[in-house]
Amino acid sequence: MSGPLFALIDGNTFYASCEKVFRPDLVHTPTVVLSNNDGCVVTRSSEAKRLGIRRGTPFFKIREMARAEGVAVFSSNYELYQSLSNRMMGTIATLCPRIEPYSIDECFADLSGLEQSASEIGSLIRSRVRQWVGIAVCVGIGPTKTLAKLANHLAKEYPALGGVLNWNELAPQRRMKALSIVPVGEIWGIGGRIGARLKQAGVATALDFSRLDRHWVRSRFGVTLERTLQEINAVSCLPFEAERPRPASICRSRSFAAETDDLGALLTAVSVHVAEAAKKLREGRQCARSVSVFLLTNRFKPEQHQCALADTMPLAEPTADSLELTRVACGMVRSLHRPGILIKKAGIVLEEIVPEGKGIERDLFSAERDAQRARRSRLMATLDSLEERFGAGIIGTAGTHLSGGWKMRRDLLSPCYTTRIEDVAVVG
Repeated sequence: MSGPLFALIDGNTFYASCEKVFRPDLVHTPTVVLSNNDGCVVTRSSEAKRLGIRRGTPFFKIREMARAEGVAVFSSNYELYQSLSNRMMGTIATLCPRIEPYSIDECFADLSGLEQSASEIGSLIRSRVRQWVGIAVCVGIGPTKTLAKLANHLAKEYPALGGVLNWNELAPQRRMKALSIVPVGEIWGIGGRIGARLKQAGVATALDFSRLDRHWVRSRFGVTLERTLQEINAVSCLPFEAERPRPASICRSRSFAAETDDLGALLTAVSVHVAEAAKKLREGRQCARSVSVFLLTNRFKPEQHQCALADTMPLAEPTADSLELTRVACGMVRSLHRPGILIKKAGIVLEEIVPEGKGIERDLFSAERDAQRARRSRLMATLDSLEERFGAGIIGTAGTHLSGGWKMRRDLLSPCYTTRIEDVAVVG
């Protein structure tokens, strides 16, 4: 058929599946992955779901049950997950040259104009990702992104579909049946808050939603939900974006395993966050005009002193230089630090992002500053090259090594099989 045609490819229970790729002994074992600091369950394999383990459950509540039932429990290994995500996206791109990564475990693919049928490509994607990466995926196909998402949801919910559902191949009666069994809050872009308002108006399912008057939707909920309504009725409003829009800011933050007022731990955490964010800037050939730092207490411990400490500093000129950004951010940490106030979370935000080279003013001393900027640029390129070759964190500013007390608790961390030579799996 003519017109746009989208596929949404989504890794099934992605984090748990990644943990099983290099552990064939766990293929049928209930597996869960925990959030930062091993706090609560964020991903469950299908076997773990059958045991009744719910997403968001604090780990201490299921610790004994997990031990009794033989559940494999892992701390979040983002390095491994990102590596396997890159492999998955690369594998999909061998069959669909135009892909749009949406999150670490899913992407859209543009199927229009390809020689094979959409359903054949969907099945090929599923089998090739399984063979080349070791991850099971489901594929939803539709004339809009929203219907592709909905088809993917159904492909996951109903195993009899074989992991692939092409909305265009459903008869009108089956489409109506499919819409009638999907709660309105499950539609991509609606969610719980808007879904609750729609339910109050008598809209319980995707079928109910599809029958609404678009002018009524726009007047009550705005143009964004009107677009969703058009998408659910096969009118494409969300274009394919091979390149994602440049971010207006880059934020990096993390909770401490235990609250701390140690200045060294705060400086180390912020330095590491700055290094990660600055590298992201350089990857996109971008620079930031300002830096913000925030330090937060634990809101779940009201007996402790509660506050949110924050500051923002404009930069003399836009930069992606880790050394300069770290100097500014650490200066703010020192001024914000209050002995005795226990900090649970520290983070930074690089703001007012502009393309590399933009916003640099010229004056009598520009040549000298250009030379210094070129030296720093070569230094940053060397740092990035070393990290690419030997792994993240292999080299950095002194501030990133002041204290180890800031790091997340990850007592159940699996090896980084694909990114660290010492963790490569050995057979035999």
